[in-house]
Amino acid sequence: MVTTIQIKEEIKSTLTQMKLFERETYNDVLERLIEDVQELNEETKKEIESAIKEIKSGKYVTHEKLAREMGF
Repeated sequence: MVTTIQIKEEIKSTLTQMKLFERETYNDVLERLIEDVQELNEETKKEIESAIKEIKSGKYVTHEKLAREMGF
């Protein structure tokens, strides 16, 4: 079954930019986006949560600091 949906012009523009080829349908673009979200499994979610905790606790190195340490 095919249906019509209403979206803001900005969203349509973004979807248009996300097309892999000119004649790709918006449905195909949306299917790819949904698939990407669904692939975020529990293990990945745990890794993200762990990374956020490390950042909040200060366990990270900025690009600037790393560049200085590497002599750039």
